[in-house]
Amino acid sequence: MSGDVGSTVFWVNGELVPAAEATTSVRDHGFVVGDGVFEAVKIDHGTIFALTRHLQRMERSARGIGLDAFDEQTVRRAAHEVVEANADLLVTGFDLLRITFTAGLGPLGSGRTPGAPTLVLGVTPGHLPDPTTRVITVPYRRNDVGALTGLKTTSYGENVLALAQAHAAGASESLFANTRGQLCEGTGTNVFVGVDGELLTPPLSSGCLAGVTRALVLEWYGAREVDLPYDVLFSADEVFVTSTGRDVQPVVAVDDHAVGDGTPGPLTQAAAKVFDAKQVERADP
Repeated sequence: MSGDVGSTVFWVNGELVPAAEATTSVRDHGFVVGDGVFEAVKIDHGTIFALTRHLQRMERSARGIGLDAFDEQTVRRAAHEVVEANADLLVTGFDLLRITFTAGLGPLGSGRTPGAPTLVLGVTPGHLPDPTTRVITVPYRRNDVGALTGLKTTSYGENVLALAQAHAAGASESLFANTRGQLCEGTGTNVFVGVDGELLTPPLSSGCLAGVTRALVLEWYGAREVDLPYDVLFSADEVFVTSTGRDVQPVVAVDDHAVGDGTPGPLTQAAAKVFDAKQVERADP
């Protein structure tokens, strides 16, 4: 980890404040019931990557849970301010900007109280992701027809539990099936598989999040979106996951079952190479 995370500066409701002073109310509805949305955005050596795509998705998520006060221009300005304020700590290609937008003050229950929302931005000085990773399967199912399906909300309890199980098993990610038993996504990743020389990924109708890295892989390299059985993870020749904090990361084992020969396959290597080359061409593709 690069830098002292405790020394970072946060942007809280219009003000830049030291981490120790970056607080919100105990009645904030994001804290009380997870009534909020968020984005994690990559910062590459001080430059924010794909910010427009992240803000467009955040606006969709906010609208999806009824937070109509989301203002993209305010968030964009705040993002640049907080990155500038922490410039001395942002020295890697995988620093992260976290943007959180909640319903603001509310009761200690599910009902909302009309009022000003809460907007908080902070950074995490990053580290390079591992060149390969291991994942596990879990018995839980992603709800592909729920009210929050496809929205990036702060209601992350299920992900916390599944990710803890992955770490306990010596893996870095858990992959979910949806309610129809089809491959869906990870706790914070999208998933691609190589089968008979073709790159495949679950469609958004599977219930997976419309990942920014996923979309760029589809645009820059290409893959077929198709419903896949969950157990394709054990028969696929290649598996890789994508996310803001991983880019294209090869999966070498699923539940201790080796993927292919246990090394990154040709489709994975090609997709990663294209992604690495394309992302340096434009900071906001």
